[in-house]
Amino acid sequence: MQNTVTSTHCPYCALQCGMNLTPAPDGTVEVSERADFPVNRGALCGKGRTAPAVLSSAVRLTSPLVRSRESGELVPAGWDEALDRIAEGLGRTRGEHGADAVGVFGGGGLTNEKAYALGKFARVVLGTSQIDYNGRFCMSSAAAAGIKAFGLDRGLPFPLEDVPRTGCVILVGSNPAETMPPALRYFAELKENGGTLIVVDPRRTKTAELADLHLAPRPGTDLALALGLLHLVVAEGRSDEAYIQERTAGWEETRAAAMAHWPEYVERITGVPVPRLRETVRLFCEPEAAMVLTARGPEQQAKGTDTVGAWINLCLATGRAGRPLSGYGCLTGQGNGQGGREHGQKADQLPGYRKLTDPAARAHVAGVWGVDPDSLPGPGRSAYELLDALGGDIRSLLLMGSNPVVSAPRAAHVEERIRSLDFLAVCDVVLSETAALADVVLPVTQWAEETGTTTSLEGRVLLRRRALPAPDGVRSDLEVLHELAARLGAGPSPQKRFPTDPEEVFEELRRASAGGPADYSGISYRRLAEDNGVFWPCPAPGPTPSEAPGPADGAVHPGTPRLFLDRFATEDGRARFVPVAHRANAEEPDDEYPVLLTTGRVVAQYQSGAQTRRVDELNAAAPGPFVQLHPRLAERLGAAEGDPLAVVSRRGRAVAPARITTAIRPDTVFMPFHWAGEGRANTLTNPALDPTSRMPEFKVCAVRVEVETARS
Repeated sequence: MQNTVTSTHCPYCALQCGMNLTPAPDGTVEVSERADFPVNRGALCGKGRTAPAVLSSAVRLTSPLVRSRESGELVPAGWDEALDRIAEGLGRTRGEHGADAVGVFGGGGLTNEKAYALGKFARVVLGTSQIDYNGRFCMSSAAAAGIKAFGLDRGLPFPLEDVPRTGCVILVGSNPAETMPPALRYFAELKENGGTLIVVDPRRTKTAELADLHLAPRPGTDLALALGLLHLVVAEGRSDEAYIQERTAGWEETRAAAMAHWPEYVERITGVPVPRLRETVRLFCEPEAAMVLTARGPEQQAKGTDTVGAWINLCLATGRAGRPLSGYGCLTGQGNGQGGREHGQKADQLPGYRKLTDPAARAHVAGVWGVDPDSLPGPGRSAYELLDALGGDIRSLLLMGSNPVVSAPRAAHVEERIRSLDFLAVCDVVLSETAALADVVLPVTQWAEETGTTTSLEGRVLLRRRALPAPDGVRSDLEVLHELAARLGAGPSPQKRFPTDPEEVFEELRRASAGGPADYSGISYRRLAEDNGVFWPCPAPGPTPSEAPGPADGAVHPGTPRLFLDRFATEDGRARFVPVAHRANAEEPDDEYPVLLTTGRVVAQYQSGAQTRRVDELNAAAPGPFVQLHPRLAERLGAAEGDPLAVVSRRGRAVAPARITTAIRPDTVFMPFHWAGEGRANTLTNPALDPTSRMPEFKVCAVRVEVETARS
């Protein structure tokens, strides 16, 4: 093997940090810094540095597995047998119970090409409407609020490089020090440049320790907090009336809604003292430019869309959107959470971020696919609703790149629903907890073994490059879909419909996205190979969306790093205020469950931990789950550091060691959600759904905490 250096990107979070890979003589691959990529500038976290460990055949799947009809165990099998079994299982369900009895569940880590092909496969080959993906659990509330306000959803409407140059950032429910460490430098540089960082989080996280001001509201009260700040903006005469008149609509109703949330009332709800509310408003409004960035804290709530909308209203009222170095943005979590929903694996969307219910969108995409628009199914269930229907309306499931047995809310119930399926097929790189329940498991290629594109939290489309061949016995997801399409009757030449070459798939994706909100038609592999990514929308020469003015005839569109500077992506170009009001959590504490639980991540693990829990170095840093609680709560329980604590909700029980610290509110406990088994945090979480985004309320539920005693 040649000692060739390949410039590519990390497989984990939505920063998509640049890195170099060099194959070693022993067949492994070495990671080195890639200083030319502007997002991480060479910096990598521990997950990125150790990512090649999961490429090892010692920890990953290298052969298809099928459920033995004799022993009931998963046993190795050949590819033809495994693919035939999947086609038989899905086809039998479709024939006996109809197309919608077959479900498809995807992942926010799939490349754009694989997400596109999976959505197309579900709708064209299976004919099912029942497709969604785990990105629904990531930033769907922020997306819904962004579309309502701006007419368009892109995680960040500006590049990260703008963050250090603004005057103030309010970071709501985000802990980049642990979730995306290379991004922390942007906030440190903000402070070095004289700017102010305000962090909103019930815990004093490592990110909060960097802040000039830390607000620690009661979990689930971010909506009230934002409304209280907007009330003060109005009361203190800090609203930008000229901007509101020129660039927005709906202010009167929103102002009236905010004025009902006076500061003392908000203090009682949130626990944040009025002087801190006033200080926040002063720090946010005094600089010429400022930003609000949200993450899963305010978004993973049954009122997440309204909560994000309230923070957007704060930006609009102060003229902090659609102006240089100002705006609202969402820090996307998963590696391709943005691109994953733009191109068709979300229940209600077609490629290019088109609406599945729009006749013109259906006609355009159907034309690219060579099918009748009327043959495309309508919108299906959202992610949790799909999982909840398993074993009932949905009898068989094809799952790619997700581990809902660990990552879904009310996880014990979801595991039970998965076990009740007539047939389950899983494509993954490791034998995850979900894959272990499957009838067929297919081993698929990983990031370093395949070429494909992802879309970062900035809306920057990137090219991941293949650095080494996959082990024998491993195939790509595109090959899997190609083979299944042929077996399930996709026509005499499935290669034309389901190519295995990722660049060929991307060329089709370009055509399917052309003219849509997420227009990639002006982007090509050649262009991505020569650059550090291209920001969408990037139309090809010709008619283009108003948000991204078209190039001169024959010219190459430069991409759109900064959205909304001239107009918003609404019909009249104005942003929309959306009036909202505070409401309680879906589940509040009571005598039986008197404590609030919130969940999140730790720096050494990622998402459901299916990959990172197989890396020795990461396990040494974060070996297992824990329960973080305040000393006052620990004293009431009679708990000492390291004692096993049982955390019990209306959905189940989880047990993990106590970690006692003053960095959390006395009325709240925290658990990371990376582990299966008795410490599985999502056994406890509440699947109550946001009415707009269908996001579950991961971030807050009522629990009781007990010192665990030995049980026989």
